[in-house]
Amino acid sequence: MSERAVVCEDLRAGIGDLQGEGFRLDCIYPADDPHTALLSRGGESVRLTSRHDAPAPGERLPTFAPEFILTRAGESAGQGRAGMLYRDLIPGRLGGRYVASRISIPGGGPVADWVHFHRIALQLIFVRRGWVRVVYEGQGESFVMHEGDLVLQPPRIRHRVLESSPGLEVIEITAPALHETFADHALELPNGSNPARLFGGQRFLRQVAADTVWRPSGGGGEAQETAVADATGGLAEVRILRPGTGASIALAPHEGELVFGFVLNGSSMLHFPGGGGLGSGDAFVIPPREPWRLSDLSPDFRLLHVTTARLD
Repeated sequence: MSERAVVCEDLRAGIGDLQGEGFRLDCIYPADDPHTALLSRGGESVRLTSRHDAPAPGERLPTFAPEFILTRAGESAGQGRAGMLYRDLIPGRLGGRYVASRISIPGGGPVADWVHFHRIALQLIFVRRGWVRVVYEGQGESFVMHEGDLVLQPPRIRHRVLESSPGLEVIEITAPALHETFADHALELPNGSNPARLFGGQRFLRQVAADTVWRPSGGGGEAQETAVADATGGLAEVRILRPGTGASIALAPHEGELVFGFVLNGSSMLHFPGGGGLGSGDAFVIPPREPWRLSDLSPDFRLLHVTTARLD
């Protein structure tokens, strides 16, 4: 297939023009701020980009570069893929190793998505507000994710976002930060059920908050634990934390890579150099092998807490 490169001012407009000429969208990246797309028609391929000097996704994971990061709820969001709004929760991307985003769909209704997949090492989706209907390869009929629900999207699993409530908010964490969204034009979903299937050594996981109990956790809080560690073969762990009998939670140093927190609700004090007061919608990253704790927890405090092993 012959390929030609086209530089445009507006990627969305350029895609629309080519689709009007009969081209189909095969790939787009990055999801949070798309600047490059691949389209095809018959034996012709077009690489369309609004940033000709931007790096392309690589075959290897970027080197992990740990640092402390704190982002605040009021920071702006940008237009991303399929009409979704993305707020960057890890500026700098830890050397390009991870991206975390607060994704919202203010209007709700049908989502302009298509069957697609990602060439990634890890991807987690957590619903913070509202609901969203999704469908996944080999996981039966479409289903609705509600507030507090989580899915692990293993590498290359085909999936599609179908519709959402107004004001949907999800937290998405992915490694590596720069990765493509590939269209699968041949596959129709749903396509049956095979829940034991592995994708890149990982198993699809749907964790339903309403079915997950709260239990005491180390450090003084309570936690809703998930089965992410089992589904990823120990690659990641996810839990929701809330106050226990006291008003503080102490977290032991983590020996892996990512230590990520997102305040789902309430307020607390983050004890770490550069920390301070936290409010709803704030996010932070703690470098590995560093101790930290939370104090002055409000009764409604809830924290999404994600850690990963060394991805290498």
